[in-house]
Amino acid sequence: MPTKSAYPELDVPNVDLWTFLFERKDRQFPDDKGTQDPSRVGILIYIDSDTNRSYTYAQVRNAALDFGKALKANWEWKKGDVLALFTPNCIDTPAIMWGTHWAGGILSPANPGYTVDELAFQLKDSGAKALATQKAFLKVAQEACKKVGIDEDMIIIMGDERDETAKFKHFSTFRNVSGTARFRKAKVDPKKDLAFLVYSSGTTGHPKGVMLSHRNIVSNVLMGKVGEGGHMSWKGGRDGNGDKVLAFLPFFHIYGLTCLIHQSMYSGWSLVVMSKFELPKFCAAIQTFGITMLYVVPPVILALGKSPIVANYDLSTVRMMNSGAAPLTRELVDAVWKRLKIPIKQGYGLSETSPTTHVQTWEDWQTTIGSVGCLLPNQTAKYMSADEKEVPVGQTGELWIKGPNIFLGYLNNPEGTKNALTEDEYFKTGDVGHQDEAGNFYITDRVKELIKYKGFQVPPAELEGLLLAHEDIDDVAVIGVYNAEQATEVPRAYVQRK
Repeated sequence: MPTKSAYPELDVPNVDLWTFLFERKDRQFPDDKGTQDPSRVGILIYIDSDTNRSYTYAQVRNAALDFGKALKANWEWKKGDVLALFTPNCIDTPAIMWGTHWAGGILSPANPGYTVDELAFQLKDSGAKALATQKAFLKVAQEACKKVGIDEDMIIIMGDERDETAKFKHFSTFRNVSGTARFRKAKVDPKKDLAFLVYSSGTTGHPKGVMLSHRNIVSNVLMGKVGEGGHMSWKGGRDGNGDKVLAFLPFFHIYGLTCLIHQSMYSGWSLVVMSKFELPKFCAAIQTFGITMLYVVPPVILALGKSPIVANYDLSTVRMMNSGAAPLTRELVDAVWKRLKIPIKQGYGLSETSPTTHVQTWEDWQTTIGSVGCLLPNQTAKYMSADEKEVPVGQTGELWIKGPNIFLGYLNNPEGTKNALTEDEYFKTGDVGHQDEAGNFYITDRVKELIKYKGFQVPPAELEGLLLAHEDIDDVAVIGVYNAEQATEVPRAYVQRK
C-alpha cells in the first residue's frame, strides 16, 4: 500500500499566490517599521548582503502592486503572458515576480550563466513576452531576445546598476506610471493557472519547462512550514529578533524560489541575499548579519567541514542547516558537527514537486542521518519496481509521489508529461531508494545513473560518500565505465586531493 504522510492533513486554501501572501488574515509579523522598534531586523524581509539595501513586507507589496499595474499600462499585459527573468539573486526579484502574478502573468526564471542560444531556447519555448535582467547581463539578453523576436522595448533592468544610455527602463522607473487606478488584479484559477515555468535539465536533450500552478506553490509553502516544525519565526533566532536566513541558492531554481523567497515572505524571516556563492563572502555574511539558518547543498557542507577559510570567521549564530538538491552522506554531516556543532537535516524534492516532499525533523536529525526524512503533509508515496509494481518496505525501487504540489506537466512536451505522470496522478521521480519501517525515506541515486556491476545496482553517491570520508580527499565524482574483461560496468572515481 502507498505510504501516506504521518502529518495531519493541511487545509490548503484555493487561492492564488498574491491572495495567499498579501491578503491573508493570519500574518503575525508587522507590515513595515511603522511604530515598531526600527532596530528590529526581523521585519526587513529582504536584505542585500553587499549594499544593505532592503525591503519590508509593505515595501515588497507596494512595489509589486505598482509593477503589476505598470505591466498592464506599459505592455498591455494579459493573463497568461510570460515574463522571463535572467538575473543572479536580487532583492528586486520578489516584487517583480508577485507584480507579474498580480497582473495574471507567469514567471520563467533562467540561469544567468546561460549562453545566448540557451537563453533563446527558454524564451522561445516558454513563449516569453518580455524579459527582466541586470545591466551586466544585458548583452546576452539583447541577443537572445533578438533571436526569438522579442523587441528591445520589452526588456527592463533590475538591480542596483542602471543603463546609462536610458534605452532600457529600470524596474524602479518602469513602475512609475500615472492613471493606473483603473487596473484590477487578474482573476486566477489557482489549480489550473500557472505561476511559474521553471526549466529542469534532463539527462539528454533540452531542458524541460515544468508547469507549476499557484496551488502547487501555495501547498508547498504550507508543507514546508510544517517541515520546519515551528523552529523558525520572525521572533525566533538566538536573540529573539527574528530568524535570519542567508540566501545564496539561486532564485532561478525552485529550491530558492519556494524555500527562500516564498517561505521568508510567508513566515517573516529576514532573507539576506547573496548574488552568488563565494565561501569567504558566505562566511563573512554569516558573521556580519548574525545568520541563524542556512539552506544549503552538499558541496557547501563539504566546504564548511574541510576548508581552512572557515576557521577565520565566527559562525556561532547559525543554529541549524537544511540540505537538499543532492544526497547527503553521514561523513559530511559528522564533519560539520564535529567542527562547528551545527545540526544538519536533509530534505528532498524536485522542480516537479514544487519542490519539497520530504524532510528530516530537527528532533531526529542525528538518528536518521542518510535519510531524507518523512513524507510531508497531503501526500502519498510508493517505491516501484522496473515493471511498475510496488515494492515492500525496505526494498529498492523508483519513488512515485502524489499530492497538491505535483506539477501540471511539461510545457510543449506531451510525451514527456505522459511518461512522468500516471493516470492516477502519481509523479515518477526517476529517483531510486527505499523506506524503512519507521517511515523514513532514503534516496540513493537516479534511475539512469546507477552503475550495474555484475547484476548489482551500485549508487555512485554512496561510493562518493565513502571516499569523501578520507582525510586526504576534498571532493570526488564517481561514474560507471564498461570493463570488457569483466563484461560489466565498474566504478571509476575522479578525485580532488587535499
